[in-house]
Amino acid sequence: MTTVSLRYFAAVREAAGVEKEERKASSVAAALEEACAEYGAEFARLISISSLLLNGAALPTETAKAQLDADAKVDVLPPFAGG
Repeated sequence: MTTVSLRYFAAVREAAGVEKEERKASSVAAALEEACAEYGAEFARLISISSLLLNGAALPTETAKAQLDADAKVDVLPPFAGG
């Protein structure tokens, strides 16, 4: 297990009620699954349509379950509207 720092933006932050948090998990997916269980259905829905950045780089959904080797910083970005 490693420490995963999660930073939430916009609607995801509102659904969680926190801007950022740290969780112990083996993968980004595991950390987000734990957060979904804690924060509920609306948070989980938003996570399912959000983009993820791992240490500043885009994290494809299929690699979110990969084992983490070091502490990770994850930004969770819901779709944004406007121009």
